Amino acid sequence: TESKHRRRGGDLKTRSTELVSAVTGSPLTPVLPASTTGKKSIVLSSETRKELAKQAKVTKEERRAQIDERYKYLISRLADGIGLSEQQVEEAIISDDKFQLIEQFFAPSGLKKLLFFYQDVLQQKSNPSLRSDESTNSLLQKKLFITMGSTENITGTCAFFLRASDKVITASNASQEVNFGIFDCTNGNILQGLEFFLSQIMVPALKSQQNWGAVKEGLKNSQIQDFLYSVDKFVGTLSSSRQNIEDKIQLTKVDIDIYISNLQNPSDYITAG
Repeated sequence: TESKHRRRGGDLKTRSTELVSAVTGSPLTPVLPASTTGKKSIVLSSETRKELAKQAKVTKEERRAQIDERYKYLISRLADGIGLSEQQVEEAIISDDKFQLIEQFFAPSGLKKLLFFYQDVLQQKSNPSLRSDESTNSLLQKKLFITMGSTENITGTCAFFLRASDKVITASNASQEVNFGIFDCTNGNILQGLEFFLSQIMVPALKSQQNWGAVKEGLKNSQIQDFLYSVDKFVGTLSSSRQNIEDKIQLTKVDIDIYISNLQNPSDYITAG
């Protein structure tokens, strides 16, 4: 009995962790039936579910209290770039299980980039009281979430922040030290999104740049000209690659069984040939 109690407690703990992650907004938390996970059926009590919801609410409010001018700068850029309200962006951020990456981005010599995806993700439709062996109804829903960029496929919009130096990001220098960009990768068209971002935004901005730091001649400098030529050439390569992929020949799959099932003798094979 004690052994069973310990095992049940472990299952409850695992299930509780999954539910907390779901409540706090993990965008891609898989929900698998018992036949896949091998877990026994467990129905959480209403008290347990209320406690999980309470913990999630406390976590969100603690994060909301952390939001200062640095966070507000990121939120305003995301809202403008993606087309959401600042309230929607704030709610998405404080509900994200990777919320701590923002603070790591602000830290001195911190993360060099901070990525956000805004795209359709599979959301669990059922309520938290669902037994683990019951099938779950899921639906695609637009969601803004923080990502490292290495675990989720990009199928929508990618928004990114890049640090200009290793300085600590403060409320007073955020607009100077943090660069923001966005590109549309709808339906996974990464090449098209990158090509548009470079050709329509970055290249025109670079060619109109007057201050090149220590390079006094600016655009007249041969190294600057070589750099801009290389960028133009890279954009051209992206365009050619995208067109080649779009114009590729796709061979229709043929069900050969219907052709060979009635072949009985050599003459049938000759006729078929």
